[in-house]
Amino acid sequence: MRLQQSSSPAQQVLIMAEISVGKLYKDTRLPLKLKWVAGLNGGDNLLSSERVTKPSLALIGHLNFVHPNRVQVLGCAEMDYLRSLQNKELQQAIKNLFSTDLAAVVVANGEVAPPQLTRAADEYHTPLFTSPLQSPGLMDVLSHYLAQAVAESVSRHGVFIEVQGFGVLIQGNPAIGKSELALELISRGHRLIADDIVDFFRVAPDRLEGRCPELLQDFLEVRGLGILNIRALFGDNAVKPTKPLDLIIQLEMAENMAPELLDRLKIKSQSEKIMDVKVPKNTIPVAAGRNIAVLVEVAVRNHMLLLRGINGTKQFMQRQHREMSRMAKGTSSTPAKKRRASA
Repeated sequence: MRLQQSSSPAQQVLIMAEISVGKLYKDTRLPLKLKWVAGLNGGDNLLSSERVTKPSLALIGHLNFVHPNRVQVLGCAEMDYLRSLQNKELQQAIKNLFSTDLAAVVVANGEVAPPQLTRAADEYHTPLFTSPLQSPGLMDVLSHYLAQAVAESVSRHGVFIEVQGFGVLIQGNPAIGKSELALELISRGHRLIADDIVDFFRVAPDRLEGRCPELLQDFLEVRGLGILNIRALFGDNAVKPTKPLDLIIQLEMAENMAPELLDRLKIKSQSEKIMDVKVPKNTIPVAAGRNIAVLVEVAVRNHMLLLRGINGTKQFMQRQHREMSRMAKGTSSTPAKKRRASA
């Protein structure tokens, strides 16, 4: 599913993420050595789940474990069972297999699909593939691919850029300078993923992956310069298609920030939740004369230290407490020293 932002940041619209069987075949046919043998009219069938199943019990007919809109894999056990059936029983088993809206069927292990199976695939307009790979490995590859393709997602406004190997989302009000900041970071050797709109996919329980919409790939809009082709200007190494999200940078005009937000020591860490994934966040005040690109680079370096357990604020406060304790002990011992000296 996909979450699409509306005009209000607090409102989000839920949309199902889907992928066609034709695109699945195009993207995986080489690594999986797929051959499309039947059901050629079913390329537009949609997949809406990352689950890939082996419907052994569904073939028997008593219990139907075939899930709709999913890829069904037939391995050695399933093909041995089909071969053991008489013609009438075989037709009934195949009918049970296609009793729900399958998206596609894959015959693994180099098995030959029986004619009854190919005829049923053509009749139900369900693509039938064959592969020489073993079914466990084939299912792992398909599951991983579908988990990426149909993961729930949300579109966010901002500029997504790779800084020192970390995925950084730069957020802020319109005309605050997000694109200009991204352009300066790119000129300093960092890489652009997406400008204006970023699609974030939840590819793991605690991991978000940012991707650029196809229409916007390689482009960056800068006021006064128009739309720039970053790949053409800076080379292929200046852009990247995807990157996990590691840090959020929020740009705020310094004069508009409330005093309580100007935490000079940053005692309390900030974070923001995107699809229930907690992402670290830094708020940087924007003012004349401030080099925001350098501040973003240092924010990323500081984030790297925090991941290693090195917190500059805590270290400073611990040093301060130790000094205050030392001074307090020195003060309390002074009267005793004076009494001993007078005696």
